[in-house]
Amino acid sequence: MRLRQVQKAIAFAKRAHHGQFRKTGDPYLTHCIHTGRILATLVPSNGKRAVDTVVAGILHDVVDDTFKSLRNIAEEFGDDVAKLVSGVSRLSYINQLLRRHRRLNENQGPIGQEEADSLRVMLLGMVDDPRVVLIKLADRLHNMRTIYALPLLKAEAVAEETLLIWCSLASRLGLWALKAELEDLSFAVLQPQLFCKLRADLASMWSSTTKNGFARRISIKTSLLPINDKNYTPEDDDLVANEIDVPSLKDLLEAVVPFDILLDRKKRNLFLKNLGKTCESHGKLKVLQDAKTALASLAACEEALERELYLNTSYVPGMEVTLSSRLKSLFSIYSKMKRKDVGINKVYDTRALRVVVGDKNGTLNGPAIQSCYNLLNIVHRLWTPIDGEFDDYIVNPKPSGYQSLHIAVQGLDGAPLEVQIRTQKMHECAEHGLAAHWLYKETGNKLFPVSNMDEFEINGSYFSNEIKGHSTMEIDQFHKYRSLRVGHPILRVEGSQLLAAVIIRVDKGGRELLVAVSSGLAASEAVANRRSSLQVKRWEAYARLYKKVSDKWWCEPGHGDWCTFLEKYTLCRDGMYHKQDQFERLLPTFIQIIELTEQEESDYWDVVSAVFEGKPVDSISFRPSVSSVASTSVEASINNKVRLLRTMLRWEEQLRSESNLGCLKSDSESYANPDSVTLGEVVIVCWPHGEIMRLSNGSTAADAARRVGLEGKLIVVNGQLVLPNTELKDGDVVELRL
Repeated sequence: MRLRQVQKAIAFAKRAHHGQFRKTGDPYLTHCIHTGRILATLVPSNGKRAVDTVVAGILHDVVDDTFKSLRNIAEEFGDDVAKLVSGVSRLSYINQLLRRHRRLNENQGPIGQEEADSLRVMLLGMVDDPRVVLIKLADRLHNMRTIYALPLLKAEAVAEETLLIWCSLASRLGLWALKAELEDLSFAVLQPQLFCKLRADLASMWSSTTKNGFARRISIKTSLLPINDKNYTPEDDDLVANEIDVPSLKDLLEAVVPFDILLDRKKRNLFLKNLGKTCESHGKLKVLQDAKTALASLAACEEALERELYLNTSYVPGMEVTLSSRLKSLFSIYSKMKRKDVGINKVYDTRALRVVVGDKNGTLNGPAIQSCYNLLNIVHRLWTPIDGEFDDYIVNPKPSGYQSLHIAVQGLDGAPLEVQIRTQKMHECAEHGLAAHWLYKETGNKLFPVSNMDEFEINGSYFSNEIKGHSTMEIDQFHKYRSLRVGHPILRVEGSQLLAAVIIRVDKGGRELLVAVSSGLAASEAVANRRSSLQVKRWEAYARLYKKVSDKWWCEPGHGDWCTFLEKYTLCRDGMYHKQDQFERLLPTFIQIIELTEQEESDYWDVVSAVFEGKPVDSISFRPSVSSVASTSVEASINNKVRLLRTMLRWEEQLRSESNLGCLKSDSESYANPDSVTLGEVVIVCWPHGEIMRLSNGSTAADAARRVGLEGKLIVVNGQLVLPNTELKDGDVVELRL
């Protein structure tokens, strides 16, 4: 990070906020610095866009709360920083506008899901740079960390808004760790009894070890009951309150683990040490002790896996492997318990370890993916996997593009533990999310969003006769495989060897599959770039494998030649298809069904038809993807912005008439901020770029053209060609003909 620019921003903010204090009693500058620190954790360590984001975070309140203007910021730090600060100011203004609209609404009550969705769309529609939302999220996070200084009713209102709107926006940007902390801070404010109870239950489950230090298996018939509408209702909060001493809100917030603590082992150890001191000074406050137990259990599991990885250094020769950990937010755990009607011991991802395989900036993408699957063996040798809890999001990315291997095992203490394995490229996209596309753009590292997967290790002793008990298999475990078609592409996994394969026969309603495997068709790159333009060529390779087997009339296990062979696979209790040998014994080798989207499936079978008919694949006319259609449909985007803009302007007018509020601040505050957002201006949408533009009252079409550097061009307002001196009104769509 360019420290000179950051230090300059801190000095600028210090002068601007001189004499201002927060409700906590701290100088206002502390909020600016903490916001900048949060952003520094979220963005890359270098690059102009990243530095500008941190600087704008430090200065985000200067325009609204001091005598400084956007012009002053632009002169000192450049137009990019000024634009970001302006965007944050506008976003804050819209957020306050929405709050006022709710307060004036006669039917005011808790924010409903439909209303929350509308508010999120409104906020996102008003920004063109996701870094603006990033800064606002960092600002909100620090405000939530210090929300104990507000009156309880106001704190609850802010927490509710944070939970329903800002946590969702963090999710949209892929900022999962920050979202988890926001959720827990909000949960502590809104449901302090449940917060303490869940923290205590997890601490009890994770501290169940014997004197020898070995894991003690927890009983399936646990006393930790599921939370649902029948056996746990909001009225039961009073019962919980009688059993648990709820500490002050400030102490509750201290029991929430900061999102960046788990990203750095030194920070985590220091946090644990300080947490221990806090427990002593607070008379061993239980909720803080429980938080310490949660972190300590996670650290123990991480150290155990790290030792195992160190002893198996041959698994990824020439590549670096890093290990980190995370705790699922208590709110997410509570929501999952209610949604699935299960006890806390059935939520297998309450804590997780993450293994990241280096890929040399994507140059070793294929070998890194192969290593991810090889690491499954190490995890299985260390811990026992939990049946049916393996998800391969590398082969089958989530709709967001997220990629990873996810596996649930029984950890050191016998309690569930999730292990995630991914490559560095997958990790960067998962952690930085949408912001990565903007922040890494200047460095030339093209990041694509990928999905997290649970890792699953195959241990030979794990496959006993009982795993073959198909009579006890639940229908829903193989329901999704009933529609499998002969010729469907799959991936064969044996250690780190990934090979392409296709289904040749489906038996017993999808319980057994006969597949053809090509030993010369490596599939690691295919699963790494499912959405690349070269994927059609990869579909052609699968199609030619299918045609070869059909032409040769190979139809039984063992059939094939030197580069193609047929194998039988059986669906097991773990939800995966495992290989059978000639004695029908299950082996660690397994296959992953490649789940095709509607368009991918159409493209694939078009390729298969062309191959079987002897036609060149290049002659096929593929329809563009939905995403490409959306990205090229500028008009649809503009229309959406117009709708959102006019809704906002309508609310502004309503507020003016109902409450006589001409702006957010008093006249004494606003006169010193000529560049701050006020209602005395014209707001338009300027096409073709769809930029929302604010001009002073009385501005003309020529002024809009001059603002974007297209003076002298033909100007169309709301579909009609107009003269340059035509006065603009709120909500106008101004189109400049290039």
